[in-house]
Amino acid sequence: MGRKKKRKTGFFVLFLCVMVLFTGCKKEVTSAPTARSDYNYTRPQAMIIVATERNRYEQAYTDAVWEVTLEGGQTFETYLLEQLRTFLRDLKTMNLLADSEGIDLTNAEKERIRHIAEEYYSGLTQDDIQFMGITSDDVLFMYQEYYRANKVVGELTKDVNLEVSDSEAKVISVRQIVLGDRQEALSVHKRVSEEGSDFASIARETTTAETIERRIGRGEEPQGVEDVLFALTTGEISPVVMVDDVYYIFQCVSDYDMDATKERKTQIHEERKAWVFQQIFDQFQENNQVVFSEEIWADIRFSKDDACTTDNFFALYQEEFGSKGY
Repeated sequence: MGRKKKRKTGFFVLFLCVMVLFTGCKKEVTSAPTARSDYNYTRPQAMIIVATERNRYEQAYTDAVWEVTLEGGQTFETYLLEQLRTFLRDLKTMNLLADSEGIDLTNAEKERIRHIAEEYYSGLTQDDIQFMGITSDDVLFMYQEYYRANKVVGELTKDVNLEVSDSEAKVISVRQIVLGDRQEALSVHKRVSEEGSDFASIARETTTAETIERRIGRGEEPQGVEDVLFALTTGEISPVVMVDDVYYIFQCVSDYDMDATKERKTQIHEERKAWVFQQIFDQFQENNQVVFSEEIWADIRFSKDDACTTDNFFALYQEEFGSKGY
């Protein structure tokens, strides 16, 4: 294999977890009420995704994970298969949405996809191929489906104003002292406020918190605490701040953490894009229900005797196209 495998720590879900509210124009899409039970993936195509996630979990937690019983009596195996089924249903729905909007792949995109499809297939063992029952055409098709699902998100949100200002994305770096007694907090505050005092050393000596150094963005602390923190300049020490009978003293290390602010700005932008697209997707899905055949899922079982080990379908995609995955 020409590329080094990258382990994923979480399942490649179709939508980002939306953490902020965003009000924007909701783009209308053309759709007619239809039950799309005729739009199935074949079993081999579904098994590419199933095998990828099955092997990733098994390599992380051993084959004992399939015997784990979750709350309600459901096994982890059953739970994961349900999640994969939802993933594939939403993947198909996003491709139907792309069809309705006339969003297709360019020749250049098709060539890049063909390249990683060939790389993925050439790296499979005969056991992998037999377990999934796939051909190279199945791999190419699923990469195209996954790419177009990502593309439709960008195309349908590109004209929406998703700008994020430096002010709302701003991240500061602070040191903190956390104490449970008011008199002790006032005493410690007097010490750190003395000229020449070493805030970090005093913090390590007195704080009850495990962490002294923190990065804080807007919206992550109660409003009263945030107002105090974001009014500090670099090097300045806050007054004693009480929250829920706990006392805090902060020292501002940097009143503008450039790298962290840039990262947070990207995160907020992606969350907003996901929120906007979710509105479009929900509207379309309501009128275009994808129903998969039960035959695909009826006899899928995980066993320690399975010799399939491939787990890099999404890793190769990410290496080629970047951190995309909705």
